[in-house]
Amino acid sequence: MFGLSEIAIILIVVVFVLGAKKLPGLARSAGKSARILKAEAREMRAEKEREEARKAAGQPPRVLHGEVVPPPTAPPTRTPDPDEPPRQV
Repeated sequence: MFGLSEIAIILIVVVFVLGAKKLPGLARSAGKSARILKAEAREMRAEKEREEARKAAGQPPRVLHGEVVPPPTAPPTRTPDPDEPPRQV
């Protein structure tokens, strides 16, 4: 994809555009973002494994209090109007 020379040129351009003073802050910000992303991915994987273990053990699903989940409903049915002539299908 990119060779070493292309990456070096891109880094030189970034140093000139951003300036040497802003690079440490940019690297710190990128590091924090990477850590947060890694922690969230790890937590999602762990939650999925916990749910699979719960299902395998036959336990009921976990209930999150404070969330309102409507029950599944059937599609709305149309009540016929008594003044309307019957429809031909």
